[in-house]
Amino acid sequence: MRILLFLIALWGAPLAAQDVRLMMVDEVGCVWCARWTEELGDIYPKTPEGRAAPLFRNDIHDPLPEGVTLKRTLHYTPTFVLLVDGQEINRIEGYPGEDFFWGLLGMMLEQADVPLDEGS
Repeated sequence: MRILLFLIALWGAPLAAQDVRLMMVDEVGCVWCARWTEELGDIYPKTPEGRAAPLFRNDIHDPLPEGVTLKRTLHYTPTFVLLVDGQEINRIEGYPGEDFFWGLLGMMLEQADVPLDEGS
């Protein structure tokens, strides 16, 4: 009986939340990084995408943060890497402008089954 109750409780338990983040790889003097920051830096955290995948920055010359695993080496700045539980899922290399950025990021989040919080 205890095993049955345990299995019922386990089956009904919600799945653990995934850690979804967007790593912006940049470097000092990168004009496209500066353009992204100017156009979207203040807006990003207030958007559904920003709430679903909070952004953090990492200089391309610095070591990767602990627990981050990439599919391939970083070569360009900016590069936006979608991470789920520290694993690279997809990336945008370069900054193609505001309209393309949102479209590409939206496709990445959708392909990774990351829900967007439309509230707030």
